[in-house]
Amino acid sequence: MPGASFSRASISPRSATKIFGRRRRDVQMVFQDPTASLNPRLSVAATVDEPLMLHTPLTGSARRARVDEVLDEVGLGAGLRDRYPHQLSGGQRQRVNIARAIATHPRLVVLDEPTSALDVSLRARVILLLGELKRRLGMTYLFISHDLSTVRYLCDRVAVMYLGIVVEQAPAAELFAHPAHPYTRALLSCIPIPDPDVAQERLTLAGEVPSPIDIPAGCRLRGRCPLAQPVCAEPVPVREVAPGHTVACHLV
Repeated sequence: MPGASFSRASISPRSATKIFGRRRRDVQMVFQDPTASLNPRLSVAATVDEPLMLHTPLTGSARRARVDEVLDEVGLGAGLRDRYPHQLSGGQRQRVNIARAIATHPRLVVLDEPTSALDVSLRARVILLLGELKRRLGMTYLFISHDLSTVRYLCDRVAVMYLGIVVEQAPAAELFAHPAHPYTRALLSCIPIPDPDVAQERLTLAGEVPSPIDIPAGCRLRGRCPLAQPVCAEPVPVREVAPGHTVACHLV
């Protein structure tokens, strides 16, 4: 535009690498598909070594020692270090992903449905491994899952989302014992109870999830909620119903 002037802060590639490299070292991720998230041309050792090479000052011999240490931490012996992803089972592949994520001693590990692609027996082993690593290494997890039983076992605090917003969050024990939002109650009522003599109250949501490009006004659940009232079309307040337990609902 004539007469207009613009200024832009510049940053050198070396400075950017230094700044963002620290952040990448502190935050790592384990993806949902253990096969698709591994490079088929890299061995187990090369996969785990890559973040060490990029984000740490370790030398070659120190990196090799750290690779062996991390593989031992996730229950993979050194005998697997030269294998490739197609030579591993699904559970072993996910353990390699976990080893790669924790190799740099991150402060936060994002776990995106890390067990959904595994069968039941492998899923249990990976969840037990994650719980052990969390306690032993003092890491923080951001665990994203539809498996509520796993969430209850692994998480200290839970946030329940519906259509892009958090509708309820609380310490895990509090949320599972006293769910307040209708969506949370509906989710928890779907968890099977392995006792035929225990009656289970069901809260059923009718209809389909609204389109994210045509979100209803007020409470986003109101078109499906069996408890909905006219007030639910108004902006939804967020209330604290117990210490650290907040709910976005007119009816609570």
